[in-house]
Amino acid sequence: MITFNHFNFNVLDLDRSLAFYKEALNLSPAREKDAQDGSFKLVYLADEAGSPFQLELTWLRDRTEPYNLGECEFHLAFHTGEYDALYAKHKAMGCICFENPAMGIYFITDPDGYWIEIVPETK
Repeated sequence: MITFNHFNFNVLDLDRSLAFYKEALNLSPAREKDAQDGSFKLVYLADEAGSPFQLELTWLRDRTEPYNLGECEFHLAFHTGEYDALYAKHKAMGCICFENPAMGIYFITDPDGYWIEIVPETK
């Protein structure tokens, strides 16, 4: 049997990204790995529900240019039972980049331009 483990986003400013994910989605570091030579750092973020899936943020010391995300035709999705409150929070943060009211979803963008879909919990 195969199960999902984690998904990776490469980031330019690890501290800025950690602050964003904490504020926007209440994700917290679950574990970290530092290269012995300091060339990279991996931080795995966990959700507050304790699901086994994690978001890996990779910081590369020598990277200075923004990552080319193509046409952003990929994204990470979260579902929530607090959709309206989260929408209001993201609106106030100014991070909503696309809304699809007909589908009842919206997307936020992180500091590096990655898109994150917010989906209401189905009951």
